[in-house]
Amino acid sequence: MLKYLKPTTQSRRKMSVVDYSQLSRRTSEKKLTTSLRRSAGRDNTGQISVRHQGGGAKRKIRLMTSLEKELNVKATVEHIEYDPNRSAFIALVNLSNKTKGYILAWEQIKVGDIVQASEKTEIQPGNRMPLINIPNGIGIYDIEMKPFQGGKLARSAGMSASIVAKEGNWIHIKMPSGEVRKILKECFASIGQVSNISHSLERIGKAGRKRHMGIRPSVRGKAMNPNSHPHGGGEGVNPIGLKYSKTPWGKHARGVRTRKKNKYSNKMIIERRKK
Repeated sequence: MLKYLKPTTQSRRKMSVVDYSQLSRRTSEKKLTTSLRRSAGRDNTGQISVRHQGGGAKRKIRLMTSLEKELNVKATVEHIEYDPNRSAFIALVNLSNKTKGYILAWEQIKVGDIVQASEKTEIQPGNRMPLINIPNGIGIYDIEMKPFQGGKLARSAGMSASIVAKEGNWIHIKMPSGEVRKILKECFASIGQVSNISHSLERIGKAGRKRHMGIRPSVRGKAMNPNSHPHGGGEGVNPIGLKYSKTPWGKHARGVRTRKKNKYSNKMIIERRKK
């Protein structure tokens, strides 16, 4: 759910934020957090390899867990919390073996909900099962790519995939992008949809919020000199004068596939995502 701010300034006129009143507490579990070391877009040689990164509010990493590490152990949702490192909310669960852990929160989660990971369990949001035991067409998220590796797919806010077919040892998963992919039947996935579905509708509103996120300003190529960017030069407002947009190093900037042609996992993709 979104909250729209009063237009006390021009920057706040169209700004919206996620309504965090649905969260049960603001602080994180101290034992399950660790400090985050920032790189500001620099690689191990100290040179900037990813531009426009740096600064931002201080964050701490929340140590996430997977319920399948403790099979058939019931977990009770104790708190629903904000995580600055992801778009979805997280849930602090209390396992029946007297340990605590953070898991991804699902849509319509409530404090006191009980979930578990098992070879076969009830079809309810938050429960985890091997893909072979999940019926076709059911919404799933936090999907493993290799058994007991932990969830890798469909983990951001509002995401949900579904099973379209089962063939031998392989399950065909339709991803949120439209791509259909083969995954081993032993891999675990959670039932339901990831929380915070209104995240994509949020409007940033002002540059300062981007700086808080650790994103530095970026200058348009066409506003530069010709020796600084392929789009540069010309008088006044003018087009880039090229057939396609380029990076500062002359490579294609948009609409080009970056995936390697001979990548080992190409055989797992049955149907490519829609352009």
